[in-house]
Amino acid sequence: MLQRKIEQTLLDWKNNPEKKPLLIKGVRQCGKTYIVQHFAENNYRNVVYVNFFEHPEYAKAFSGALDVDTIIGNLSAAIPGAMFAANETCIIFDEIQECPVARTSFKFFKIDGRFDVIATGSLLGVIGYSNDKRVSIPVGYESIIEMNPLDFEEFVWANNINANVFETLQQCYQQRKPVPELIHESMRKMFLQYVVVGGMPEAVNAFVATHDMNQVHTVQTEILKSYEDDMIKYAPTTYKALLRETFHSIPRQLCRENKKFQYSLVKRGGRASAFMGVLQWIEDAGIIVRCYNLNNLELPLDGNADNDVFKVYMSDTGLFVSMLEPESKFDILQGNLLGYKGAIFETAVADLLSKAGRKLYYFHKDSGLEIDFVIRQNKECVLLEVKAATGNTKSAKTILKYFDKYHVTKAIKVGDYNIGEMGGILTLPHYMVMSGVMG
Repeated sequence: MLQRKIEQTLLDWKNNPEKKPLLIKGVRQCGKTYIVQHFAENNYRNVVYVNFFEHPEYAKAFSGALDVDTIIGNLSAAIPGAMFAANETCIIFDEIQECPVARTSFKFFKIDGRFDVIATGSLLGVIGYSNDKRVSIPVGYESIIEMNPLDFEEFVWANNINANVFETLQQCYQQRKPVPELIHESMRKMFLQYVVVGGMPEAVNAFVATHDMNQVHTVQTEILKSYEDDMIKYAPTTYKALLRETFHSIPRQLCRENKKFQYSLVKRGGRASAFMGVLQWIEDAGIIVRCYNLNNLELPLDGNADNDVFKVYMSDTGLFVSMLEPESKFDILQGNLLGYKGAIFETAVADLLSKAGRKLYYFHKDSGLEIDFVIRQNKECVLLEVKAATGNTKSAKTILKYFDKYHVTKAIKVGDYNIGEMGGILTLPHYMVMSGVMG
């Protein structure tokens, strides 16, 4: 079984005497159902599993009154063998987007207090709600957490790397000393593997079991196909003509020197007004993340972001690589990156940052200044430049030089380096960006 960080979050939730029904959101196939079932089976005497996608008839349990006794009575009749013992039972509502009124019932489960409820959902916020007047979001009666595909640390765990390695990495980062060469080479290799495999559980399992990149690629293409099927099935009719074109434009957008998202690359003469809803739909589905340009290099970053100027990254690096030519996986592992090298490693770092819970920002000026990412660290604005291998940091050096203008004192260059310093700029290997080391 893949070890996931969310397991501790679930345990903390269970042990909270004031807990509310829990809703776990996340992109399709990131492992929500598996981890919730595994957690419930190991922490409760009784587990009642209600899958609204596989069994749409279960929604009828919520067609009448929404008091807990009525719902339990209906589910008991619909699910033979289901046991509802007070204070010993976890009820799992899977694919809850297929039965919005089940989410409304959270209020009554919270007030009643006899049963723990965990729900999982994909595409929440893009499918919309029915015309049923009883359907409403139970504000104040639910807790919501976002689940991602595996991050790099979880990928390392899946490959059975000793926990002592993370302690060594943390010490090296904190003391600004090089990582021992054997550990550095091992982590460097594993990071490249993560770049092409990504964090989708089925892809990670295929890699760990076989190390066969063809099998990994097959899994990834099936996942991408399922996303496209969702676009056809769930998106508004007015969006469908542009959704797949917008989605498939992402590699072209990122291979350009100026990676700002341009609607004209999707459709000649395309205007923002025609695409805003389309792009928002893909983002709300959890498939992409946006990185916003900053007007100024000052905190708070969100307050200085230009919402109309942004880059778009796939939310999982492995899925992005699978959208390129099939040979790209081998090229990346061999270091033969050619034209896509900037896009590949920026996407990988965006993956690490966003899965660590950071919103993404960059800085670009028409004067030629461009910083790949800007992060908040220790109450400071820090520049983060990404290199596929090595390279100069002209923009970062310029910004640091003119402190009176930009008020920035720190920059990090991430690339094929060990920990060190070049011209007053901290250098880090790509893998150091993971949350367990950099924070």
